[in-house]
Amino acid sequence: MSDLDEFLEQSQDLLLAEVREHYSEKVVDHWQHPRNPRVMHGPDGHALRQGECGDDMEIFLRIRGGRVTEASFMTDGCLTSIVTGSMAVELATGRNVGEARAISARDILDGLDGLPGESEHCAELASETLRAAVKDYLLSQREPWKKIYQQD
Repeated sequence: MSDLDEFLEQSQDLLLAEVREHYSEKVVDHWQHPRNPRVMHGPDGHALRQGECGDDMEIFLRIRGGRVTEASFMTDGCLTSIVTGSMAVELATGRNVGEARAISARDILDGLDGLPGESEHCAELASETLRAAVKDYLLSQREPWKKIYQQD
């Protein structure tokens, strides 16, 4: 092992230890293995939102028979943006559109066993982006959804 390889391995170990001090194991898992972090081509619903911290989050949905059969996300943000986007798409997959639209920041935080207070806004960003992606899908459908959502 070269000195550079050894340095990189030690740095990764230190970073992981630091993350584990401040975040739950579920957060660490979603950070190390985010669920579906990719652009989906030809989604049925899509939204892009920017959070108060400047992070962008994008959510893509594939919906069949009124259910989210596939969900993915992209973000240019920090660790907490990654994990909240990952949890949002994990929670949405398999649910009907009404259930997916109802996923709240609290649901995302609970799914991750919490985040530090200064990072909770990322869960709000993920929830808001998910709701907007569902809305995009519903607006593309026939009545009566358009009447409901054109009022928003």
